[in-house]
Amino acid sequence: MLIRYKKAFEKIAMGLLSFMPNEKDIKKLQQTMKSYETEEVWQLFLWKDDEDIIGLIGVILSEEVAEIQHISVNPSHRDEGIGKNMLKSLQEIYQDKKLVPTEHTAAFFDKCDFLQVKSLEE
Repeated sequence: MLIRYKKAFEKIAMGLLSFMPNEKDIKKLQQTMKSYETEEVWQLFLWKDDEDIIGLIGVILSEEVAEIQHISVNPSHRDEGIGKNMLKSLQEIYQDKKLVPTEHTAAFFDKCDFLQVKSLEE
């Protein structure tokens, strides 16, 4: 289940974000977290499975687009379809927007054939 980020989840969110190749540096990671907390167009969601938070997905919103900045799943829960489920849930939340990847999330989009799945549904 996708839930909105709250400050109480900061440590787990930072841990999941640190799996992103472009978020390895602690100063960069803190800067990214600050943007999600202060910028209205930056939205961060967490994937909760039973009791645990095991994934996150972050977007920057514009009028027609939700650009996927970050997508990360706890390594012990990878290859279970969680990332794809996060994308599907995000698409439901932002039905009026097109989900697009950045250079850092494009490989994941390709891996789960999300763009192909989306185009088949349209």
